[in-house]
Amino acid sequence: MEHDTASGTRALSPSLFAFALFYGGMVCIAGVLGNKQVALGPLAVEAGIFAFLLLVVTSSTVAELHGRAVANRLVLWGFVPLLISAGLAVLVLALPASPKMEPERLVAFETIMGSNLRIWLGGLIAYGTSQALNVTIFSALKGREGARLLWFRSAVASVLSQVVDTLIFVTVAFYGVFPIGTLLAGQMLAKVVLSIVFVPPLILMFVRLGRKLDRNVT
Repeated sequence: MEHDTASGTRALSPSLFAFALFYGGMVCIAGVLGNKQVALGPLAVEAGIFAFLLLVVTSSTVAELHGRAVANRLVLWGFVPLLISAGLAVLVLALPASPKMEPERLVAFETIMGSNLRIWLGGLIAYGTSQALNVTIFSALKGREGARLLWFRSAVASVLSQVVDTLIFVTVAFYGVFPIGTLLAGQMLAKVVLSIVFVPPLILMFVRLGRKLDRNVT
């Protein structure tokens, strides 16, 4: 976490500093990537899931290396770049476009960035709830299993948190707009598969990287 220096000040550990920067970047890009749906074999999933899975990986890694309280603060601070980026998007959309900008580019930009209020609200609620749940489940399993079975703890926490994320986001954003049953089932299946396949090896890699970064810090 933090380490006392000779001057009496407190310095952020290299791993926590690096993971916090990475986390902030993934928070901002997830919503942009979510504007595209990608086909993964028979599964269709919005592309923002890749950034959100990296958020899960990062928060779980921080919980493993620095404890649940630090990981929860990381999730809470994630709202800062998320809200600021949303505010900047609203500001830029409200400003008049340059007459030199091609109409096609303007329409594409406004289509991508002009998500309605329910989608923004669904994303905020889903982010906070699912990431906090991931940290809670991961930490609770660590309390029971100790440092063992990192791959198992990460997979379980990721699967459960992503199911909740999908349920909240799709319901808040689209309930009443169109039938959401098929969308919910497809998104949950895709996220469960991706969580099982990608999250455990990524967390193992991130934990090793974090320990390597902190190895020479006293």
